[in-house]
Amino acid sequence: MMINRTIEFTKQHAPNSMRIAARRAQLEARNTTKRLAVPVVSRCEFDNIYHCTVLKTGSQWIKALFSDSTVYRHSGLLPYDPRFYRRRTAPVIPSGRAALALFRSYSQFQEISKPGTYRAFFVVRDPRDIVVSSYFSLRNSHAPMGDIPKARKDLQERSKREGMRYVISRLTKQNLFQQLRSWAVAPNSETIRLFRYEDLTGGQQADEVDRLMRHCGISLPPSELEALLSRYSFSRMRKDQEIPGKIPHYRNGKAGDWRNHFDDELHRAFSAATGDLVELLGYPARDQVS
Repeated sequence: MMINRTIEFTKQHAPNSMRIAARRAQLEARNTTKRLAVPVVSRCEFDNIYHCTVLKTGSQWIKALFSDSTVYRHSGLLPYDPRFYRRRTAPVIPSGRAALALFRSYSQFQEISKPGTYRAFFVVRDPRDIVVSSYFSLRNSHAPMGDIPKARKDLQERSKREGMRYVISRLTKQNLFQQLRSWAVAPNSETIRLFRYEDLTGGQQADEVDRLMRHCGISLPPSELEALLSRYSFSRMRKDQEIPGKIPHYRNGKAGDWRNHFDDELHRAFSAATGDLVELLGYPARDQVS
């Protein structure tokens, strides 16, 4: 508990270089412990797994699943977060790792050298819910790093409507909508599959996560998969984040929450920024029941 609080303090208050070094040290220590303490009962047939995504699609949750000892025991793959290592335009992921949370377009992912066999997956989410989730995260709960403090101040000085317009503009400048589009129109491939955040967190979660794991060459016994999902339920992860004076980072994540926040003006602003992205990704239009 003390170590976790120290890491949390470092994340929020230390310079960026120190924060990255602390997280890298934490990851390497945990990986060393896994190697020494957790026997591998079956190995993944692929050399690497690549988890590709955009912001607000449960990336921290997926990272937690693939970093758990259960997954290591049934795959032999250690978690690897490229953000904690030397930055490169196209990083080379060491063999035997699950590269977690690669925030890249399809073309940028293709530029990554993949010397062995691999499987990759990209997690999509209704982009309107991404806007809503990003708004509340930026305004209330995201760790104050980089330009987050300025964005938070700007949002707290605006109405919710104007704040969400601000977020739409911000996500557009960050190319998030273009990244989603790049994966939506990517060629079909057995090596790369798209999974919906809504399915991975919905009523058939166990079946969908099992499908994801099997795509990655990982087979978990049903009882161990059930225990894994219980350990990392959103309600439990939210409770674990309840540090005095800190707003939990995990909200309800309910699919279709955008309907509670988007009015006509926001719909127009969103449509101007994204075009036919919603339909391209297969999500219901505004006047359709999800």
